[in-house]
Amino acid sequence: MSDLPPIQSWVEHLCTTLGVDSSAVELRALLDMTRDVAHHVDRPAAPVSAFIVGLAAARQGGTPEAVRVACGRASEAALAWEAS
Repeated sequence: MSDLPPIQSWVEHLCTTLGVDSSAVELRALLDMTRDVAHHVDRPAAPVSAFIVGLAAARQGGTPEAVRVACGRASEAALAWEAS
């Protein structure tokens, strides 16, 4: 059994299963972004937004920085959505 928290353990497992480099998973940025979307747009929009962020990050090279930038932009959009 892993010494990682359940979510990190799951991320490692899923990355291995899907052949994805787990170092590109910016867990904190993704969790913050999905929280913003869930609270300021709509809860079901959070997983869809995470998928779109992944696509956007992949288009920018799929680096951890690309993930952080895409998450930040998505969070900003979610916060602005509620205000509009």
